[in-house]
Amino acid sequence: MPTVKVRNLKNKEVGEITLSDAVFGADLNESLIHSALMNFRANARAGTSATKTRGNVSGSGRKLWKQKGTGRARIASLRSPLWKGGGNVHGPQPRDWSYDMPKKMRRGALRSALSERLREGNLIVIDEFGISSPKTKEFLAALAQLGAAAKNLVVDSLDNANLVLSSRNVKKTKVTNSYGLNIYDLLYHEKLFISKAAIEELNRILDPGTEKAEEPAEEKPKAKRAAKPKAEAAADSEAKPKPAKKAKAEPAAEENAEVTENE
Repeated sequence: MPTVKVRNLKNKEVGEITLSDAVFGADLNESLIHSALMNFRANARAGTSATKTRGNVSGSGRKLWKQKGTGRARIASLRSPLWKGGGNVHGPQPRDWSYDMPKKMRRGALRSALSERLREGNLIVIDEFGISSPKTKEFLAALAQLGAAAKNLVVDSLDNANLVLSSRNVKKTKVTNSYGLNIYDLLYHEKLFISKAAIEELNRILDPGTEKAEEPAEEKPKAKRAAKPKAEAAADSEAKPKPAKKAKAEPAAEENAEVTENE
């Protein structure tokens, strides 16, 4: 398991922390990272670009001149794509560019990118982002002491109001929490500053063991009722009382009674 030194905002070592090998010790998987990045950028597309077809542009549908005899090319409408100001053919139309990517692949890409930032030495663990007042000057001074680069990503709780307010005017510097961390920010920003609390949250979110625990247990199929043996079925049928049959009148007896009455 990788061990990283914990620093405060004055860039002094205040301890060490052991990172999870499953989250911060993953191998570099460039193809997986590229797939996750393309998925993120596609989902962020607005898809609102549009062009006007010949049915949308303004103009009369009247035929400008007769078909033959003028010496000019034949024409049907001003809105034809052949004319200046006419409609566009096969131009872009509003559409949804987003598509789904499996959650395990997205989390795997985050693990790979975080591990690579750690191997590069660009992942710095901060004990606590305790900024006394919401001042940009104080935040920039802390970043300068920590050896910040041109592009910096700070991962901490968004409940830290002083940190959020003091960093919102700094260019190419973003503050987010562990749940809002994405593959684009990890690749775009050169330095990554993470608090100890955010490290614990990332271990809980990205650990593959936690993913298995979150999966719902499969429902077991209901057991079929066992068929009764033939002997028990026969005994049950005998035990049940059978309905009495209705007695049918004998036709021979009725005929004899009619004959005696006639005599």
